[in-house]
Parts: sequence; structure tokens; C-alpha cells
Amino acid sequence: MSSPDQEVVSSNPPTYNETNPVQHQVVMNEKDDVDFDKENNITTPDGGEPTEYEKRSLRHTAENLPVSAWLVAVVELCERFTYYGMSGLFQNYVFRPYSSEKSDEPGALGMGHQGATGLVTFFQFWCYITPIIGAIIADQYLGKYKTIVVFCGIYIVGLLILVLTSLPVSLEHGAGLPGFIVSILIIGLGTGGIKSNVAPLIADQYKRKKMALKTIAKTGERIVIDPALTIQRIYMIFYGCINLGSLSLLATPYMEKYIGFWTAYLLCLCMFAAGTAVLLLGRKFYVVRPPQGSIITDAFKALWIMLKNRNMDAPKPSWQAEHRAGAQVSLPWDDHFIDELKRALVACRVFAFYPIYWVVYGQFSGNFVTQAAQMNGHGIPNDLMQNFDPISIIVFIPILESVVYPIMRRLKIPFRPITRIALGFVVASLAMMYAAIVQHLIYSAGPCYGQPLCDAAGGKGNDVHIAIQTPAYIFIGLSEIFASVSGLEYAYTKAPPSMKSFVQSMYLLTNAFGSAIAEALTPAAFDPAIMWMFVGLACASFLCGIIFFFVFRHLNSQEDDMNALDADDPLPEEDHPRGPNEPHDH
Repeated sequence: MSSPDQEVVSSNPPTYNETNPVQHQVVMNEKDDVDFDKENNITTPDGGEPTEYEKRSLRHTAENLPVSAWLVAVVELCERFTYYGMSGLFQNYVFRPYSSEKSDEPGALGMGHQGATGLVTFFQFWCYITPIIGAIIADQYLGKYKTIVVFCGIYIVGLLILVLTSLPVSLEHGAGLPGFIVSILIIGLGTGGIKSNVAPLIADQYKRKKMALKTIAKTGERIVIDPALTIQRIYMIFYGCINLGSLSLLATPYMEKYIGFWTAYLLCLCMFAAGTAVLLLGRKFYVVRPPQGSIITDAFKALWIMLKNRNMDAPKPSWQAEHRAGAQVSLPWDDHFIDELKRALVACRVFAFYPIYWVVYGQFSGNFVTQAAQMNGHGIPNDLMQNFDPISIIVFIPILESVVYPIMRRLKIPFRPITRIALGFVVASLAMMYAAIVQHLIYSAGPCYGQPLCDAAGGKGNDVHIAIQTPAYIFIGLSEIFASVSGLEYAYTKAPPSMKSFVQSMYLLTNAFGSAIAEALTPAAFDPAIMWMFVGLACASFLCGIIFFFVFRHLNSQEDDMNALDADDPLPEEDHPRGPNEPHDH
């Protein structure tokens, strides 16, 4: 997974040869095996920590992912293949009525546009509420890995119900709607439990906590290995795998159209089973952090003390000793834990702006699909257009990670998370503005003009080519790389080590709030009001991006200091990968 270039690594403090007291340098190849320093959580062959001057003057670079991180990425790829390949069909499944005859407009439940948008939005809302459950179970009771395994089982049960109740015989006997509702409730629980844990689990696989110096032999350049940049790279690759998995929508719409919904859902079930198998079979490779007991309960107790005393430092034992002289105070945490908790609260404040972004993002799997149905598809299924979102992400991530970001680092141009998130909001507003323009073009075209899908259209929509939607999906995809990836990264790096899943669930919860806002906007999802809804969302997202940047831009300068809080936090012995002959359970 590493570069083949041979490197000269300087050590600090200096090392000396026993037979020759002259300082020497260690020559190594990045492909060589390296020992793991369990006390400092860094790989020993690299050089020492850079000075403040070296941090400012030398180029920072990221490392490559360990094998275990790639295994977690494969599991997420399979889960997202299932989620998007399945949920991407829900709008048509609920919107159109079932017909035993093959049709260019397949359906199942026949609940209409608003009914479909309402149920699909509820499913999205539910999927982002349930991560809190998974996070509490992981951080306090089972740990991330075991929690993911449990919720994989729940997910599979929900998929089985969906497959069985979408069979033609089930739809003909009225089992479609109750089966769909039960299945989305169970699937939402399963995906939420997985989602809050798999994102921090992949970053847990990378063990370096401190910056380190390295000298590249080929060029002689001294560089700084920056763990924050590696975490950024991990989440870029992680997000790329998510969107590679979401390309299941290249297949499932055709299966829906030419065979039936049940075949598409069966494919998703099989793929999810494969991902679960990778999760189970790769157990010995994973770095697993054990649960920390009542850590979340302690966090809420500390928050209550902060509120009661109106002081962020009040829960610290040192503060209590100073201000409660003579009182017997016993606290289950130390000062460092409170510093970590304060950092997590900073992240939660940053997340407060995200619901507006998620309202915009959610349009691509709901109202954009309906918009595509109002145009002439020329044989392209209306829910196939969603694939341009992940395709754009898969195209842009390598360009940004391999070309744009390295050039910016060489030129010493900072591109910190707060700046990236604000830019993501602005790019998302462009997607909404473009969608409003497309909606205007639909209303301006015959044969139905302002009433798309009227009888005169013959089920083909107005005379606007469906491909005109493409730029909207590209804008959405680009905005995700800046806003969504940076949100995942921020949730991980700002969370205390023992609360990674819980803070991740707080980030995901903003998506649920976005879905709740989208649910409130459902009454506006009719012609011609929907065009103005797109305009309103464009303005809201743009303004949020600008306000967000000016409110939080000061955090960019504090990024390294906040990330350094974990640097001296040694991980328990259970956190390291086990050998083939060691027990797998804690």
C-alpha cells in the first residue's frame, strides 16, 4: 500500500552507532515491515516530532491506508450497494400502482407523488435517528466491531421481509404496503447501527497520533507526516467506496423495469450477505477498541455540571478541588477527559448548520427522480439518473486527492475542514439553482407544459431530454466531497477516543433533522410550487455556507491544537490486531 521510493529517515532524539559515536541515519524502504510502538501509538522507524518551525515551513503529507482499513471499506461498499440499490427504487415502488403486465413505468403501492416523497423522506429520517442507538451500544457495551455484526443481522432480516413482500404474489394479495413499512423500520435500524460505527472503525485502523519527520532519499526533501491529512485521505477513500457501492443503481432500475422489484431487492440482499461475510472472515485483521463502560453517561453528567455552573471547566477535578474546598467530591474522569469533551462540543456546534445541507442532498433521491419522470427518458429509467452523483464523486476524488490537494500543500495554501464544508454548502446551492432552471424548462415544454405527465404525454413526460439533469447531480456530488467527507473527518478527529461512535451519530443526526425539514416541505412537492422550493433551497444553502464560514473560520487556526489532544492517549492492549493463535474475543 506504500510508495516504492526509498527514504532516509532521521530520528529525533539522535541515535548513535555503538561502535562509532557519530550520529547516523536509518535507510529504509516504505514497503518494509515496521514495528509498532504500543506506548506512543506511532511506528518507530519514522523520525521524531517536528518543531513548530518545521511544522510551519515543511510540506505536510499523508500516509497510505493499512490493509485492515481497506477491509472495512469493502464492508461499507457492500452495505452502500445494498442501501442505494434498494432505496433508490423506493420512489417508484411507492409512487406507481402495481401492474401484472410489463410496463415502462413499474410500480407497486400506487400512493402517488406526495405519498412516495413522504415515505421515502421518513425512511431517510429514520436511518439517521437510529445511529444514536448503535453508538450507545458500541461505546458503552459491545464495541464497534461486535455492534456492527449485531446490526448486520437485523439488516438482513429487514431485507428478507422486503424481498418476500415485493414478490408479485405478495403484491397481488395486499402484503406490499405493510411489508414495506415493517421492512424499512427494520432496515433503518440496521443501517443506523452500522453507520455510526463503521466510519470511526475505519479511522481506528490508522494508529499514528503524532506528526513525524521524514526525509525522501530520492529528492532530499524533508517532509512532515501529518496524521490529520491521513485521516482526511482515509475518509476520501471511504467516501469513494460508498459511492462505488451506490453504482448499484446502474443495475437495479433495469431489473425493476424488465423483471420486477423483487429481483433488485434480492441482488441487494446477496451483496449485503457478501459484505457481512468479509466482516466476519476478516476479524483477526481489525484493530478493535473495546467499549469504555459508562463513558456516555459520564459525558452527560459532565455536561450537566457545565450547565449548572455555567462554566466549561467546572467538571474538571482540578476545578472542583479549587472551588469546592473542603467538600468531598469524587468524579469518574480526569481533566483530560473534560478537554476532550469540550472539543467534541465544538464539533457538535459545527454540525448545527448541516440540516439545511441534508435537505438539499436528499432531493437527488426523491424530487429529482420525480423530475426525471416528467421529461422524455428516451428509454432511460427515471431513477437511473441518480448514478451521476456517485460517478462524479468517483471521478473527482482521485483528482482532488492526487492532484489538487498536493499542489495546494506544496504552495502552502491551507484548505482546512471549515473552509471545505462552507464551500460544499455553496456548491450544493448551485445544484438547487440548476434544478430550478430544469423545472422551468419542463414547464415551458409541451405537450403538457405546467402539468407534466398529463394524458397527452402518453406517459413519456414533456419534450425535454432527461440527460439535461446531469449537471445537478455533478454539483451535488462535488458538494459531498467538500461538505460530507469533511463532516465525517471532523466527527472523528474532534471526538474523544472513547466517544467516536457517539459523536459520529451526532453528525448523522443532523441528516435526520434535514429529513424532518424535507418532510415539512412535502406539501410543496407539487407542480408548479416545486420550482420555487428549489429556488428557496438554493438561497438557504448559499447563505448557510457564507454564515457558517464567518462564524467558524477561527477554528481553522485551532485545528492542529485540537487534533493533538489524542496524541498522548495510549490505547489499551486489546486495541491491537491479534495474531492467528490469539483469542479473538475481549
